[in-house]
Amino acid sequence: MIQRKLQNVIEKYLFKGKAIIITGARQVGKTTLVQELAKSTKKSWLYWNCDEPDIEQYLDRPSSDELKHRIGETELLIIDEAQRIKNIGLTLKLITDNIKRLQVIVTGSSALGLHDSVHEPLTGRKLEFQLHPFSFAELAEDSTETVENRLLEQRLLYGMYPEIVTTTLDKSRLLNELAGDYLYKDILSLDSVRKPSIIPKLLQALALQITGEVSLTELGETAGCDRNTVIRYIDLLEKTFVIFALPALARNQRNEIKKSRKIYFWDNGIRNALINQFNPLELRDDIGKLWENFMVSEIIKRDQYEDKTASYYFWRNHQQQEIDLIREKNTIFDAYEFKWGPKEKSKLPASFDKEYKLGSFVLIHRKNYSSILL
Repeated sequence: MIQRKLQNVIEKYLFKGKAIIITGARQVGKTTLVQELAKSTKKSWLYWNCDEPDIEQYLDRPSSDELKHRIGETELLIIDEAQRIKNIGLTLKLITDNIKRLQVIVTGSSALGLHDSVHEPLTGRKLEFQLHPFSFAELAEDSTETVENRLLEQRLLYGMYPEIVTTTLDKSRLLNELAGDYLYKDILSLDSVRKPSIIPKLLQALALQITGEVSLTELGETAGCDRNTVIRYIDLLEKTFVIFALPALARNQRNEIKKSRKIYFWDNGIRNALINQFNPLELRDDIGKLWENFMVSEIIKRDQYEDKTASYYFWRNHQQQEIDLIREKNTIFDAYEFKWGPKEKSKLPASFDKEYKLGSFVLIHRKNYSSILL
């Protein structure tokens, strides 16, 4: 079994008086992770799957006495797919307030409702973590760095969802299934989503625009909706961990691009499935996009799995000078440029260097990327 780096991070916080919240897209391995965490503690544990109707029923507004009876002397309680429970925040508050010895771990495949419902009731009582598809570091640790370097093209084309990495079946077919309604099932269940047919059209348009600054008006024209609907649906897709946005960094210069953002996919395979494009790299005209999407998501995964807190941006000014990724930590800015070809050149814009406190500038290509991610 491929060891998840997030397991090592979370283990440090177990039985320290905090509920652990683990979110992530469907099929990234949350259930496997929490079960491995439970086994590693060597304590008695109880697993409640909220997809089961009876579990959903008795977690909806239970009394503290009912919870104590059901939990008994268990030391660790896992509540899986907690976004199903309407009042899960209040239920978790009852548990944490009345059973002090108990460690609670909660998972959710959507931040829709889950974050809002647990945020206020569990203020000061919780720690949140996000699980992603496999990272380069996880796969290299399971095999070797050399093996993963050889498999780079596969990762760029098919991504790193656990099932896709380990399957012997047709990867493209499995990805097409995953990239369908299943991945954003939680969005489709919302009463506020009145035009579900817009979502796949919007995702396809976003898949074609990765690494570029998105035009909300153009996306609306493609998907057949207005600008405000695009904004709302992008927010929903972020909350189900399909995509994420990088805002523009703009603090010091009048000529910096301020009100803009780029959209990335957490997984290359999902992106390619949405446009039904799995051709080999030598036959593609979007290798630069694939490379940048892969590296941006991998750097963020690396930081989160090492329990590092940072903010991420892109930077561009009106003179068309730009930097692909800016990582800010403690007012220090690390700048990254991504080029597929090892011989391609890039240099830090002087105007950026003058205005920001630079930590490092790194040009990342296919020959040196592994040293950044390990």
